[in-house]
Amino acid sequence: MRELKYYVACTVDNFIARVDGSFDFFLMEGPHYADLLANYPETFPAHAWEHFGIKGGNRVFDTVLMGRRTYEVGLNIGVTSPYTHLRQYVFSHTMEESPSPDVTLVSGDPLACVRRLKRDEGKDIWLCGGGTLATAVFPEIDELILKINPILLGAGIPLFEGVIPKTDLTLTESKVYDNGFMLARYRTRR
Repeated sequence: MRELKYYVACTVDNFIARVDGSFDFFLMEGPHYADLLANYPETFPAHAWEHFGIKGGNRVFDTVLMGRRTYEVGLNIGVTSPYTHLRQYVFSHTMEESPSPDVTLVSGDPLACVRRLKRDEGKDIWLCGGGTLATAVFPEIDELILKINPILLGAGIPLFEGVIPKTDLTLTESKVYDNGFMLARYRTRR
């Protein structure tokens, strides 16, 4: 069965963006980028592939899930289909139609949708963000892959927006880079 993996950048105090949704404080270059490009190339938007020298091919994921605010980051700069190489799902109760035929708009229960997607054949499912969607689908998250940036933001959009149950995690991998960036992988234990 496919797994749902919450692969997301966050601060040391677990914020994934400022209150207004901006995230310009994350390290956008440095020694960690080579590993991210090599191991998770499909998580870079398609319009950035040429810039980063990505040639194609999905290593880990073939599906991406985004909340409305996460999707609007690209939409605000005219990108209606950020991950053309993945099946794209946007979860929203306020959007009336998808701006792109490549993006499936889901207005119903996110948890039911994820459970259905996990039964399909294919690679794993990438939960891109945001915090509200992560809370809604929390019972189905199999792994957290956190790109921890060396900053305390103090306020913003949290990793999980809302209440989640206490859950034990197993650290399966971690790597700290010279610039203070840390990649940490945790399996959920239920």
